[in-house]
Amino acid sequence: MRFNTLKNAFLILCMLFFTGNILHAADSNNGESSLPTSIYTGLQGKYHVQGIAIDKEKGHIYFSFTTRLIKMDLKGNLIGSVEGLTGHLGCLTRNPVDGRIYGSLEYKNDAIGKGIAGEKAEKRDNAFYIVIFDPDKITRPNMSAEKDGVMTSVYLKEVVDDFEATVIHKGEEIKHRYGCAGIDGVTFAPEVGKKDGKMLLYVSYGIYNDLKRTDNDYQVMRAYDTSKWSKYENPLSQENMHKQGPAKSKDLYFVYTGNTDWGIQNLAYDPATGNMLAAVYKGKKKEFPNFAFFMFDWSKPAKKMQLKGYDGKMIQKTIPLASQGIYDEKTGTYGWHFKFGVTGLCPLGNGYFYISHSNSKPQQSCTAKLYKWTGAPDGPFQLVTE
Repeated sequence: MRFNTLKNAFLILCMLFFTGNILHAADSNNGESSLPTSIYTGLQGKYHVQGIAIDKEKGHIYFSFTTRLIKMDLKGNLIGSVEGLTGHLGCLTRNPVDGRIYGSLEYKNDAIGKGIAGEKAEKRDNAFYIVIFDPDKITRPNMSAEKDGVMTSVYLKEVVDDFEATVIHKGEEIKHRYGCAGIDGVTFAPEVGKKDGKMLLYVSYGIYNDLKRTDNDYQVMRAYDTSKWSKYENPLSQENMHKQGPAKSKDLYFVYTGNTDWGIQNLAYDPATGNMLAAVYKGKKKEFPNFAFFMFDWSKPAKKMQLKGYDGKMIQKTIPLASQGIYDEKTGTYGWHFKFGVTGLCPLGNGYFYISHSNSKPQQSCTAKLYKWTGAPDGPFQLVTE
C-alpha cells in the first residue's frame, strides 16, 4: 500500500511538472507563435514599403507604401486601401489607447518631395504632419485620403521650423537645424525613464547625410502627448494644407549614434526589453562604425548634456544607447549591422516582431516575416520558421 501511494504521488508530481512546463511554454509566447510566419502584400506599384502596424485582436495588419496605406488580414487578403497622397507616408504605429493607426507624412521641396509630387513640390509650402487613420472606416480598396473621412492630420510646427532654419556651423551659414530632413519613425512609448504611465507619441527626424557637418551625428526625437489632439485633427486638403497642431512638443531628445542616411526610418518601442529600437540606413562617415540598427536605453530619465560637434553652447536632453550589440570603442557607440527593419519594424509582444522584407521586381511588394529578438551581436533577431 505504501509503495502504491508513493508511486501515485510520484506520477502526480511528474504530471504537474510536465503540465507546468507546457503551460509555461504556451504562456511565454502569448499567442505570437500562432501568428503566420510571413504575410505577403502582393504587388503594390512603384513606391516601396515604409512601415508596418498591426492590430492583433482584430487580426489586421497595415502597410504604408509611400503614397498609400493598405489594410489586410493576417492571411494576406486585402481589406481596403487609402489612396491619393502626394507626400511621403513613412513609418506606422498603432495607438494602444484609441486603436487608430498613426503615420508620418512629409511635404517638402527636396529630392524626396520632387520624386513623389514633381512640379507640385516646388509650389507647396513645406509641411510635416502626423496622419491618423480610423481603421474601422477602411472597408474597401481605393478610398480617398482626402474625401472618404478615413484620415485626419495634425501639423508639426516645430519640425517645419527646424527644417527651414539656418544655423551657423564652423563659421558658415547652413540650412536645416540639427540636419533636419523632416520626419519618419514614429511609435508610442512611456516617458523616458518609466516603464508604464501615459503613452506618448515619439516622432523621429530624418537627418541629411552631409559629410562635412559635425552637428548631424545625433538621432533627434520629439515626444507628444496626443491625449488632447482632437482639437487639432483636420481632414487634409493637399491643395490648401492646414497648419493646425501643437505649438510645442512635450520634449526633445538626442541620441548619439553618428550620422545616418535620412535618420531613423523605423522607430519601435519594445515592451519586452523596455527599450526603444531604431532601424536606419547606415551612414557614410568614416570615423563611425555606421551601424544600421540601434537600441536606446529607456531605463533612466534623459540627461542634459552639451552636444558634440556644435559651435558653442548646445545643451539638450540626451538618451544613451543600450549597452548591447557591437561596441565601438572609438566613438563609444553600440549597435548592429542588421540590414532589415528600415522598411518595417513592428513589435508584437514578448520579443516577437514583424520585420519587412522589401522587393522591387516586377513591382514593389513586401513580405512581413516573423522574428524573435535575441540581442546577439552577430544578429539581434532570429527568423521564426514553421
